[in-house]
Amino acid sequence: MKPILLQGHERSITQIKYNREGDLLFTVAKDPIVNVWYSVNGERLGTYMGHTGAVWCVDADWDTKHVLTGSADNSCRLWDCETGKQLALLKTNSAVRTCGFDFGGNIIMFSTDKQMGYQCFVSFFDLRDPSQIDNNEPYMKIPCNDSKITSAVWGPLGECIIAGHESGELNQYSAKSGEVLVNVKEHSRQINDIQLSRDMTMFVTASKDNTAKVVLGGGQEAMDVTTTSTRIGKFEARFFHLAFEEEFGRVKGHFGPINSVAFHPDGKSYSSGGEDGYVRIHYFDPQYFEFEFEA
Repeated sequence: MKPILLQGHERSITQIKYNREGDLLFTVAKDPIVNVWYSVNGERLGTYMGHTGAVWCVDADWDTKHVLTGSADNSCRLWDCETGKQLALLKTNSAVRTCGFDFGGNIIMFSTDKQMGYQCFVSFFDLRDPSQIDNNEPYMKIPCNDSKITSAVWGPLGECIIAGHESGELNQYSAKSGEVLVNVKEHSRQINDIQLSRDMTMFVTASKDNTAKVVLGGGQEAMDVTTTSTRIGKFEARFFHLAFEEEFGRVKGHFGPINSVAFHPDGKSYSSGGEDGYVRIHYFDPQYFEFEFEA
């Protein structure tokens, strides 16, 4: 399984994301560069230039028309995916840590860090109303007083967002009223990443407490999937069976901790972005699909 190596960043990768079809891969890092690549061969398609600080998050909408990025330069920016033109600049009081489009691609949300005397907020903008963008006035802003949000994704049908906090808590916020619908404490330390299953019935969380957990959409009891700490020189991606919770594969390669992983929507490949600044695209060998568990 020889990986395709993407060298387009000078600093640690912060997030990587496929578009819905999986033909494009977006990568952001602790440098101001936002890159987009062809996932099939690793060719760089282009760069979105404009940020002046580390870029923490990236998302593409449903039909890959727009790209959204959030940065430590205290801004969230909207781009035309095809031309690289900056369409909107939303200034904030602190770094933008998470961002995302809802399912329809009309509403964006982003969360800001608790720093420099400012608290953490989640802001919601409707892109169909140009005045919200022009005046930098979100239609809703939710304050997070206790613990800052470190990862967030939209829930099914854009009805809520699921947010992971520095404290290890998980919240569901209504995208209509802003109220907290569900609050659970599944982790003891910061939640670094949340990713939804394809059908949006489950999501997986990764935390600094050295565990990853699968949480069912309704917030039922979570299953502990893995308990590992990163030892020096062992920076590998590990694969676990969802039902049996058994590890069935490892992929080495990065020269530093892996900061972000993403599965291709067709399930035939995955990418990982590391502290070493490299993104690696791995296409699974045929035996990966033929492998069977003995239950």
